[in-house]
Amino acid sequence: MGLWVIDVSEMTPIMSIGDLAAFLTSAFPDSDPARRPQITDVVPGMVRMVLTPEAHNLRPGQLVSGPTQMGLADHAAYAVILAHIGPVAMAVTSNLNMSFLRGVAFAPVIAEAVLLKLGRRLATVDVRLSQDDQTGLVAQATVTYAIPAS
Repeated sequence: MGLWVIDVSEMTPIMSIGDLAAFLTSAFPDSDPARRPQITDVVPGMVRMVLTPEAHNLRPGQLVSGPTQMGLADHAAYAVILAHIGPVAMAVTSNLNMSFLRGVAFAPVIAEAVLLKLGRRLATVDVRLSQDDQTGLVAQATVTYAIPAS
């Protein structure tokens, strides 16, 4: 049994960083764009985002809370899917499985979301969270989205 790897080279994004940011601002008008994770890269099959946490994102011990990490993973999964299918506002999370691997320091958190499967009705994304301090992964999520029929 070999390792299964998706070939993302044929998945060309159809939305740029600017397109995604503009769509998220219009789709979520009550959220502050400055407080959302910032999209830093959009490449075939992958989106990278960075969240700069604030005091309200912390749990006791000055660690970034689990709900904040889950929100970042979900946000990154949504972004990578939309980058490849276009602005489909009603694509919705149908499953999110999160593994917290170590405490997350009060510092920027990087999310790399990679498409594992992009079908007509479902998309599955692997999201890995890390920080710049080279401690490796701090969390990993597998996120599935339901895509509405067009």
